[in-house]
Amino acid sequence: MKLSPADEQSLIKQLINGDAKAFDYVVSQYHGLMLTVARAIVGEAFADEIVQDAWLSAIKALPNFEGRSSLKTWLLQITSNGAKTRFKREQRQVSLDDGWESVSHDKFDERGHRLDDVLPWDEDTPDALLENEQLRIIIETSFRQLPANQRAMLTMYDMEGLDMSEICNILDISSSNARVLLHRARTTLHHKIEEYRGL
Repeated sequence: MKLSPADEQSLIKQLINGDAKAFDYVVSQYHGLMLTVARAIVGEAFADEIVQDAWLSAIKALPNFEGRSSLKTWLLQITSNGAKTRFKREQRQVSLDDGWESVSHDKFDERGHRLDDVLPWDEDTPDALLENEQLRIIIETSFRQLPANQRAMLTMYDMEGLDMSEICNILDISSSNARVLLHRARTTLHHKIEEYRGL
């Protein structure tokens, strides 16, 4: 549920005043998405810790929140920054170009989604079910191996449905960089699918 600016200002005042119900509401609305962003950037191992730190940072910084972005975007920015800092600390920083291969644009619609079916998902024969399970494992493994920004971009845009401008604010990147990251992430996964299918 999207709050009006006036309702959000009221909520922020309640949070600053230590209103437990307001805090419970904000946690129920945004905690899951913060975890998703943290996992996308740094992986499962540190996500809970990053989100806990993000909540602590947000509570401390709330009196100085200027409202230049929505509360949700602000919380996701704090989470993203914490995850990127942790990612660098773990010395797993990789080039944005890793995992990148070109693919023909005629395989995608205007939103970048595949035009052809990956597999006939409605077939429920034992062989089809086994093949779908194997493909799911390949996709999940390939997703985890994407560079952090590509994983985050794919998660927030394709899986969570956030607006491109909001994602750019959260990750602190330009819209052109965001589109490149999204295309590269999708392309890498499509290549893995096609390798599996022997295309």
